[in-house]
Amino acid sequence: MKRRISPLPVLLFAALLPALQVQADESSHAGHGAMNMMDHGPEQKPWGIAGQGAKVDRTVEIRMGDNMRFTPQKLQVRQGETIRFVHHNDGKLMHEFVLGTRQTLDEHAAEMLKGPGMAHGEAYMAHVAPAAQGEMIWTFNRVGEFEFACLIAGHYQAGMRGSIEVLAD
Repeated sequence: MKRRISPLPVLLFAALLPALQVQADESSHAGHGAMNMMDHGPEQKPWGIAGQGAKVDRTVEIRMGDNMRFTPQKLQVRQGETIRFVHHNDGKLMHEFVLGTRQTLDEHAAEMLKGPGMAHGEAYMAHVAPAAQGEMIWTFNRVGEFEFACLIAGHYQAGMRGSIEVLAD
């Protein structure tokens, strides 16, 4: 005796598949490295917006090392100023330079402790391999006190952070 299988589950799955694919695509962009500037353009953050190379006002060299410190640790910029950050990793460990507010960096650092292998790709993040150099261009279009940090698990907790004061123009 042959059993007849209902086509309903197969049809239901086929009908839901496109929605599941869209949801998977959106969730893959919800975490680290989510911004695709070609699709969405630069995203305004409380601490500024991705800058353009043709509009750089000055270059700031940032050194980072295995002593879990940045040099310099404090910066002042003017509102509207576009900075080219050149990051030099003088250590033997991977380091990164991430801009943000104290709150966003605290939250991001906690995420990094849970998933230390998370990928990054935002315009306000630079990852620099040992003995290598990285670059980031950022426009500080908002006045305030902001921070930068290395959010690799343990680095932030060891004090690898600095501050940026954006002064009114």
